[in-house]
Amino acid sequence: MIDHDRLHQIVAQAGAMALAQWPGHSHALKVWEKVPGSPVCEADIAVDTFLKRELGALLPSAGWLSEETVDHPERLDKGLCWLVDPIDGTRDFVRGRSGWSVSVALVSEGRPLFGILSAPARGEYWSAIAGQGATRNRQKLIASNRPRLPGSRVPADSLARVDSDLVTVDKPNSIALRIAMVGADEADLLATIRWGFEWDIAAATLIAREAGAAVSDVFGKPISFNKRDPRAFGLLVTAPAIHAAAIERLADRAEKAWA
Repeated sequence: MIDHDRLHQIVAQAGAMALAQWPGHSHALKVWEKVPGSPVCEADIAVDTFLKRELGALLPSAGWLSEETVDHPERLDKGLCWLVDPIDGTRDFVRGRSGWSVSVALVSEGRPLFGILSAPARGEYWSAIAGQGATRNRQKLIASNRPRLPGSRVPADSLARVDSDLVTVDKPNSIALRIAMVGADEADLLATIRWGFEWDIAAATLIAREAGAAVSDVFGKPISFNKRDPRAFGLLVTAPAIHAAAIERLADRAEKAWA
């Protein structure tokens, strides 16, 4: 169906393009705001343009949904669709921090088939194929197997008082990398209680799931991709044994945020 080697070449090249413009390499970067509080930079646009061209040539039958491209409803008529965030974690990118990634997923009938994250500033390349496991730098990933919610590692800057029994760990700005951390047993719990977009999470949730993590929305329901409205409310990625306890702990907060 698809040339795997060429797919990885394309995503790796996109990561290299982004790295070449990363301020961590002393590059003067042009940055502006799409809307207040939502930064975008010239590297976002360059990587998006490159991926749209190359992935489109690799699989012409697939639709396209990306953070930096105007959405077109024709993607809904396609059996396959690319979901792309050319630079996930733009805030870290423009500040010269390493917590960003290029995120690429191929979705079929609402479910990711391939998920790839290129995080060259961290020397990381993550990959998953549905039903075939997940890797980072070609090393097989095995997700956290933490048995109890108290003491769980959470990639966050701080925690609410009610969550004081949890432990903060390093938080890259890229939500895709934070999700993947659960798959790499570097975190036990990642939760959001807000609206987000499918392109932020499609690749990483496949990586986490294929590593053995439990993945759902914040209410515990499955997540579907390539919907007419590409937004998603809430995300929960955990060690399997603590998933139900995390849903229960977050239920009131999720209901209030949803309302």
